[in-house]
Amino acid sequence: MEGTIYSLIPPLLMLGLVIVTRKVILSLAAGILVGAFMLTQLNIVEGIQLIWSVFATIFYSEGALNTGNIYLLAFLLLLGIATAFMTASGSSRAFGKWAVNRIKTRKGAKLVPVLLGIIIFIDDYFNALAVGQVARPVTDRHKISRAKLAYYIDSTSAPVTVISPISSWGAYIIGTIGSILAANEIANYQAFEAFVRMIPYNFYVFAALLLVFLTVFMKVDIGPMRKHERRAVQTGELIDPERKDDVPGDLNDEFSEHNHGKMSHLIWPIAVLIVGTVTSMMITGIRNSPASVDLLSIFANTNVNISLFIGGLLSVILALFLYIKQPEPKSGMNHVFVEGIKAMLPAVYILLFAWMIGDIINQLGTGEYLVSFVNQASISVSLLPFLIFIVAGFMALATGTSWGTFGIMLPIAGQIAAGIDVSLVIPALSAVLAGSVFGDHCSPISDTTILSSTGAGSNHIDHVLTQLPYAFIAALAAGVGYLLLGYTGQLIWAFIITLIITAVLAAIVHFALSKDYGTR
Repeated sequence: MEGTIYSLIPPLLMLGLVIVTRKVILSLAAGILVGAFMLTQLNIVEGIQLIWSVFATIFYSEGALNTGNIYLLAFLLLLGIATAFMTASGSSRAFGKWAVNRIKTRKGAKLVPVLLGIIIFIDDYFNALAVGQVARPVTDRHKISRAKLAYYIDSTSAPVTVISPISSWGAYIIGTIGSILAANEIANYQAFEAFVRMIPYNFYVFAALLLVFLTVFMKVDIGPMRKHERRAVQTGELIDPERKDDVPGDLNDEFSEHNHGKMSHLIWPIAVLIVGTVTSMMITGIRNSPASVDLLSIFANTNVNISLFIGGLLSVILALFLYIKQPEPKSGMNHVFVEGIKAMLPAVYILLFAWMIGDIINQLGTGEYLVSFVNQASISVSLLPFLIFIVAGFMALATGTSWGTFGIMLPIAGQIAAGIDVSLVIPALSAVLAGSVFGDHCSPISDTTILSSTGAGSNHIDHVLTQLPYAFIAALAAGVGYLLLGYTGQLIWAFIITLIITAVLAAIVHFALSKDYGTR
């Protein structure tokens, strides 16, 4: 069944169950079980052994610890602990009071995570978690649902990072492009120049970002998001009451906030988190770079996960110190510590299961099947960017990884485009990036999607389902743009039409749902 159409069964089953049951762990577990038994020809004993092997590989493989995974999981727990101490110190309340006096409208509050998401572009993981920590007190005060906050985080992190050359994504993509140009003997431009040329062809990214700003300044609350926003405005419930116990990063009022909290108890730990992480990324990038060290090589060779761990550890130490210095009465330190860990366990569980099903899907050869589909199809030159966009989107959706899709689809797209018409290489590679981000936005097993839910303190499935309509609008507009590009070869018109379609669809939703429910 490996490398055939049957390899699509586990991801499709998982996605279907997620939508129907809204239970992410159950859905992931079902996909893992079905995939494992498919790989072992329905042998129960071997299937269970395979599942255990996949789980163990997360932590230990090829005779060594998987330190990257361990550091990321440890960082999530550290972030929960730091958040717990910042909350218990009363700093979130103090920051909220300060923000209310300066940010007086919901539109202003919505702009906070959006602008932060664009500014913090060095890494999508760091973006998702850091923006949530800073913006949540502000958006909570203005009754913006956690699902909307998660959408803003997710729809600015990957889209900005994927078009920024000075980022972990940009460095990885530029390195991959270099090998593609060399393999296909393309000497018209170097890898960095090719990356820069690709930016305006990434129609999905610009459509998604435009849609984000339109939701800030217009009332474009589509489908499930409208329900979440209406409830937040009318009742103050920022999370669905029926799913409050399944929210990663939310402390659910487990302890009382200190009455003498200061904004500095929030600002300094977050500042240390940011500075510590960025500094560690620079140091590890320099240490891992070859003899020639420049900014691009630093980001290409940095160790993001250990940098997050170091930044998180420093943040916890400072948050703990500031909490200890506060006068009595205050919650017990051990209690705050434990509650911080407990708050992050849902995110840890989801991430573990997502990694497991990703491994199973990889062994089934789902990505290879989709690639063979592209290779074997008789593709019209005019349809190439559009079809690559669709296939990359479905691959990222099914596998839950943008980077994995980049690694598989970029060389294939480059080879196909170079063989047909070398002028199509740049649009084809851009279509891979665009489709990968689109699929990543729709996938409940995407790392970035999971961490966006965590950073926002939103129920994960609520985030996935509320983001889907926006992702599909941006994808529809981008798809039309790629078709127009293929048939006319005119980048500027394809780009403009993509943005116009996005704006028109958003305007239609705005006027169709023009009944106001208190948002400003």
